[in-house]
Amino acid sequence: MAQSGRTLTAAASRYTSRRVRGGKEHQTQGWQLRAYDMYHQVPEVRFAASWIGNAMSGARLYAGIRDDDGSVDQVPPGHPAAEIVNQIAGGVDGQANLLSAFGKHLTIPGEGWIVVRPNSEVLSPYAPEDGHDWRVLSVREIKRQAGKLTAEIDGEEITIEEGDPDHLDTEGPVALRVWEPDPGRFIEADSPVRSSLDLLEELLLLNAAVKAIARSRLTGRGLLLVPKGTRFPTNGTAGGAEDDLLEVFMEIAETAIRDPESAAATVPIILEVPAEAISDFKHLSFESTFDELALKLREEAVRRFATGLEIPAEILLGLGDVNHWGAWALTSEAIRLGIEPKLRTLCHCLTQQWLRPLLEAEKVEDWHRVLVWFDTSPLRVRTNRSETALQAHDRGVISDDALRRETGFDDSDAPSAEELAARKKTTDTTGPDDTDGADDTEETAPPKPDLPVDESEGPPETLPASAAGPRPGLLDAADVLIWSALTAAGKTLRNTPACPRSERARYRDVDPATMHTLLPVDFDSTTRWRLLDGAWARVPDIARRHQVDPECLTASLDEYVRGLIAAGIGHEYDLVPSVLAPCLGLAA
Repeated sequence: MAQSGRTLTAAASRYTSRRVRGGKEHQTQGWQLRAYDMYHQVPEVRFAASWIGNAMSGARLYAGIRDDDGSVDQVPPGHPAAEIVNQIAGGVDGQANLLSAFGKHLTIPGEGWIVVRPNSEVLSPYAPEDGHDWRVLSVREIKRQAGKLTAEIDGEEITIEEGDPDHLDTEGPVALRVWEPDPGRFIEADSPVRSSLDLLEELLLLNAAVKAIARSRLTGRGLLLVPKGTRFPTNGTAGGAEDDLLEVFMEIAETAIRDPESAAATVPIILEVPAEAISDFKHLSFESTFDELALKLREEAVRRFATGLEIPAEILLGLGDVNHWGAWALTSEAIRLGIEPKLRTLCHCLTQQWLRPLLEAEKVEDWHRVLVWFDTSPLRVRTNRSETALQAHDRGVISDDALRRETGFDDSDAPSAEELAARKKTTDTTGPDDTDGADDTEETAPPKPDLPVDESEGPPETLPASAAGPRPGLLDAADVLIWSALTAAGKTLRNTPACPRSERARYRDVDPATMHTLLPVDFDSTTRWRLLDGAWARVPDIARRHQVDPECLTASLDEYVRGLIAAGIGHEYDLVPSVLAPCLGLAA
């Protein structure tokens, strides 16, 4: 998958003698340890870090090569870089774990370490015997002191020797530091949790306040004023003597604290007292207006933390008020703004500190253009993709394997050779329109149903939305919107890396709406090159006019046009009803 190059703000370094002797060493910052404490104490921090880590684990790493136009293409099979990248972290499973771990590290302290050791020394069962053992460590597991670096691995401290800055020695342990640089001091790390530490401290205090309020409601129900000298009946344990009021209350309170689920914590206290004293009893409540305020402040703190993350706040706060079209858009935005930047950070490290030094040592041509890159297409769940795959397969632009993948099937569902032969034989014998040898010029009338049927010739008064289908006006409006979007995309496409400058004069006379059928464009490049920016500005008005859900109509049209551009297929008016089908019957 081709992707354009971007300026990386990521930072990565390898532990070398040049860095150790070159001035002040970077030490673990105090706020990073606090950030890890928040991960363990605040569930919202854990959720956000785990969500990003789980999302990153679904991406795929591959060896790419940068073209002259800045795009990245996968290296051809058999290239040395492909083998090196495939062996990172022991393969696909290990790479998923590596990506997941760095999703958390780059979110919480903004920094993580990779320690690579020859497996001949480690003898790890999770790595090839002639390969390397890869470990992802946190800043808590790395110690740098007096020019020495020590890594804690499986409870054992491993000393990492100073490496040669000009040569990557794969025969000894190699330590790679990966971090998101602070804009004020490049050598220091930064993270979204860092700016929220005070807010999270406040959240912990509010959690403690709410907990105290709940506990007080179990044991401190207020103050009860009773007449002086009032005594209560005996419980039979003091030789017939009467119990003191304080002793009764203390016994019940102790039971409620010791066992909050006991009856003493939930039912009222029942005591029998003289009738003439009842009118003098008074109850004073300790309830405060802060009780309700604490809940509101805690909710506000959670919301502020959610807005400070690098993913849409709705991911943390919940998608209960968002329909499935909005959820799809939010997830796509989270991948673009929260997941892909962290993947670029990690890939930058693996490229600069591992892949390119190895390729340079092996004297591989164009080693400086090869890089570790990522593919996030497995993370993107796109609407109408099955329909687009069916149309693309009918036009012969995707394979049977791709069609099964996009429609939710696998190779085990493929027809056998015998089934294919039987189908071909049936088609050759009967033909697609053959009706058991009947004369094509004669029409066999269907049997008349033996049921009450309305034989009137007029149309029914009402039809369900799904049966009536879209009105011609909506079909025509959608067709115009699609054609206009393709026209605008074609004009923009002519000025992108997909169309080299030397070829642009040749495409001046081409209809812009068909430009995508001549120039290759992958799905993600449609967003990166802003091919459809502003294309759907009129959709909400048209949707309300035809009583169709605006978000559904926008998502359906956008997905269809993106699918056409990615597949290089031209638009046809006959396909418009299938594009609108998911939105029928959604009118308010």
